[in-house]
Amino acid sequence: MAGNDWLNSYLEAILDVGPALDDVKSSLLLRERGHFSPTRYFVEEVITGFDETDLHRSWVKAAATRSPQERNTRLENMCWRIWNLARQKKQLEGEEAQRKAKRRLERERGRREATADMSEDLSEGEKGDVVGDVSAHGESTKGKLPRINSVDAMETWASQQKGKKLYIVIHGLIRGENMELGRDSDTGGQVKYVVELARALGSMPGVYRVDLLTRQVSAPDVDWTYAEPTEMLTPSNAEGFMDERGESSGAYIVRIPFGPKDKYIPKELLWPHIPEFVDGALNHIIQMTKVLGEQIGGGKPVWPVAIHGHYADAGDSAALLSGALNVPMLFTGHSLGRDKLEQLLKQGRLSRDEINTTYKIMRRIEGEELSLDASEILITSTRQEIEEQWRLYDGFDPILERKIRARIKRNVSCYGRFMPRMVIIPPGMEFHHIVPQDGDMDGETETNEEHPTSPDPPIWSEIMRFFINPRKPMILALARPDPKKNITTLVKAFGECRPLRELANLTLIMGNRDGIDEMSSTNSSVLLSVLKLIDKYDLYGQVAYPKHHKQSDVPEIYRLAAKTKGVFINPAFIEPFGLTLIEAAAHGLPLVATKNGGPVDILRVLDNGLLVDPHDQQSIADALLKLVAEKHLWAKCRQNGLKNIHLYSWPEHCKTYLSKIASCKPRHPQWRRKDDDAETSESDSPGDSLRDIQDISLNLRFSLDGEKSGTSGNDNPSESDGNSADRSSKLENAVLAWSQGISNTRKAGPTEKADQNSSVKFPALRRRKYLIVIAVDSDSGTGLLETTRKILEAVEKERSEGSVGFILSTSLTISEIRSFLVSGGLNPNDFDAFICNSGSDLYYSSNSEDRPFVVDFYYHSHIEYRWGGEGLRKTLIRWAPQATGKKSENQEPILVAAEQLSTDYCYTFKVQKPGTVPPVKELRKLLRIQALRCHVIYCQNGTRLNVIPVLASRSQALRYLYVRWGVELSKMVVFVGECGDTDYEGLLGGTHKSVILKGVCSNAINQLHANRNYPLSDVMPLDSPNIVQTSEECSSGEVRASLEKLGVLRS
Repeated sequence: MAGNDWLNSYLEAILDVGPALDDVKSSLLLRERGHFSPTRYFVEEVITGFDETDLHRSWVKAAATRSPQERNTRLENMCWRIWNLARQKKQLEGEEAQRKAKRRLERERGRREATADMSEDLSEGEKGDVVGDVSAHGESTKGKLPRINSVDAMETWASQQKGKKLYIVIHGLIRGENMELGRDSDTGGQVKYVVELARALGSMPGVYRVDLLTRQVSAPDVDWTYAEPTEMLTPSNAEGFMDERGESSGAYIVRIPFGPKDKYIPKELLWPHIPEFVDGALNHIIQMTKVLGEQIGGGKPVWPVAIHGHYADAGDSAALLSGALNVPMLFTGHSLGRDKLEQLLKQGRLSRDEINTTYKIMRRIEGEELSLDASEILITSTRQEIEEQWRLYDGFDPILERKIRARIKRNVSCYGRFMPRMVIIPPGMEFHHIVPQDGDMDGETETNEEHPTSPDPPIWSEIMRFFINPRKPMILALARPDPKKNITTLVKAFGECRPLRELANLTLIMGNRDGIDEMSSTNSSVLLSVLKLIDKYDLYGQVAYPKHHKQSDVPEIYRLAAKTKGVFINPAFIEPFGLTLIEAAAHGLPLVATKNGGPVDILRVLDNGLLVDPHDQQSIADALLKLVAEKHLWAKCRQNGLKNIHLYSWPEHCKTYLSKIASCKPRHPQWRRKDDDAETSESDSPGDSLRDIQDISLNLRFSLDGEKSGTSGNDNPSESDGNSADRSSKLENAVLAWSQGISNTRKAGPTEKADQNSSVKFPALRRRKYLIVIAVDSDSGTGLLETTRKILEAVEKERSEGSVGFILSTSLTISEIRSFLVSGGLNPNDFDAFICNSGSDLYYSSNSEDRPFVVDFYYHSHIEYRWGGEGLRKTLIRWAPQATGKKSENQEPILVAAEQLSTDYCYTFKVQKPGTVPPVKELRKLLRIQALRCHVIYCQNGTRLNVIPVLASRSQALRYLYVRWGVELSKMVVFVGECGDTDYEGLLGGTHKSVILKGVCSNAINQLHANRNYPLSDVMPLDSPNIVQTSEECSSGEVRASLEKLGVLRS
């Protein structure tokens, strides 16, 4: 490109402007005002929004090159880079516009369909489509936060709560003292938040114990304290609340071992090990329920009141634990995956596939969607988090949420639709150790013998050495050097306002650094821009920017600013919350803050400062000058802040938090109403109580077939309501008698001889040393029969001894299972339990020839959370024909309701043409958009679609057996094929052992997993020692060898 010297001045002009403009204004406005700048327009339209901060360095190298030919080559390369940026930006903008348009259409369609289903008698509260001043959970956001703010009210509240013994589980990745904040991306501000929340809850009246669960790490590159199994969080200020504490009371960090041993790995690589964490956490919780039951429960188990997940991986874990324990769940996202994905796509550095490979972002988003499905309450810090971030998700729509909430209040059916409540509870702080600075630079605070004057902290002299006149009021900004923090605009505002420079100094605490060249390109670019502006406006002696400070220095920095009668400013373009504003106000500093995000709520409550437009440089300067110059206004803001700051204390946060938990309907395992561990005598048999259950089952349709004979059992509500209470009472008494083995003695049959040789507890699986779970999703019934026989033959010796039991886990109905057993010449008593309909039904084998199967009624009550019942069934029948968006050639719908295969907790649809149905991720998306909380599973080689409760699955059924009967998960061995139904991934991982049968389900069913949100490799822990694989077409001998390798059998 000969003769490109003209680029010299043009590129210099472009790069001197920098990657961001002073004002974000449209080009049309610039033209109209006569200030149009081609350079500014180019930077705004091309460079801004892309991570190309090294452009300036490339320009410096080009400018320093002496050889004209080499210089021209460098300039030409820069031109091509800038041109490519422009092309990338246009392409990304087009793709983004298409995505938004498609998402908007999907939302509008889902909302229309949902509204059509709920169209009768719409109230005025349901008709509005504008959120306005009403938050997403239907409460007015005007005025002060509804918090308790007097000592008398606090004492009254405490006296009311003393009778409640709360046991709350919180997840995180943390330690109690000397937190390594900023160590990596996994140890950000949410770590401090979770630790302080757990500590504060543990000190609250009425809360007996708080467990904070995280990963145990014994790696050489982390401190040894992370390997401690338990760490007590000492209460910071619990005077008056510790009078009724017991032996195990308080707040604890409990570290669960899972994932690679002796290795610390980032959160992105932990997804395959989440099931193992869930199983370990479940074991800990079960043990604690017994311990707390002995201490405060009168011998009855004390279940958690709530499970609270923090961040996406913990939300996924909390959802599984909530389902396994039937306990209410809460969720706090902190940082959301969809928002991060949007930001990364805008940068243009990585493609969507590269982002997913690096951050496992789609698995993270699915974890957050599942948290929306399972949570009763989502806790956010600000309204902006609800309106700008959560509304990006399929599972949340603020407009539809209002309609559903209004219908629930009117006791009108929502036809199977549910939406979690969004609750705004700002983070708290500990204020008891903070003493506001009352003195100034001219006169020290009054002292006495008890509190002598201490020497100035070292950080004070480190800051004041920058100033010519250190007695002037200090404008303090505390933020990392990130473009989003808008520090350069603050420096420009200070530099261009002469009265402000004469009255005040500026202190910029921009993290820690050794050398600018060692910083990231983004941070170094911001810091260089700040240094250039200091030089441009000749601010030497008026601006401080220390290189180092410790976390413990931050309170002292606030004190210094307050001592000089200064002001704290947060000029960020968008601030989700603004914890530094709370900290500054607690030290007596008035505030100037961005009007975008959380600071709006903070200043409305504290009433101690001014909001500004972060893009308006003059507005920032005027607000700072007003507070610094008008001493009466400064004093009023300081007084208001100190008076109202207790509204952001941890006790106030916890009272609001606990009141929201109290509003949830209490849920916990329902079967333990009598002593569930009662032994039966050796001569007793459960047979008679089983007959009682079976007799009742005939009337309640919980019979052998278990399926509906056409429609749901609640088709005639008037008829069923009249006898429901009586039936329920009879059923409950029969089940209690059965589960405890209380029955009349009778003569045992031939099949019960083995049971008479030991202390009998029903079901038989409680007596097994190991349980083998056959969860093979074969392409045909013949393949499943062949695999089952092979496994039974491999452990024939242990099976005859009774040390090994079997569970059949499948998508088949109980009728199909019986036909399968009969055709294969198998006896129902060869199995201890049957997990049917993809995990929505659980049966046990009995000794009755007429009724060989007994349903577990309590399992249904355990999984029915958010199950829409008959209303959901009718909605799905209407929805199914439109689900695929097209019909087959003969105009028949692709999905057809299969009433004969459906049960009360599994609605089944036949797939007419398996190759034409949408992938399961699209079905989940469609259902979530309509607020239908279900677990959708393709099964039977894609010829059947099962819709079951959202927290039901075959893997969750195994956890239920542990919770219900005490069958240890580590004593289970799950046999699976090389692929399977779309719930296949849940069967791998966890503390149970797995055997993968190579060659089984490797072809036809694999197409069901071809179009997924994320690859199976992201969630399958194939390197786990608990998983072994056989060769293709393995024999029973190889199956036995695999079990010996896992330590289940002896050679």
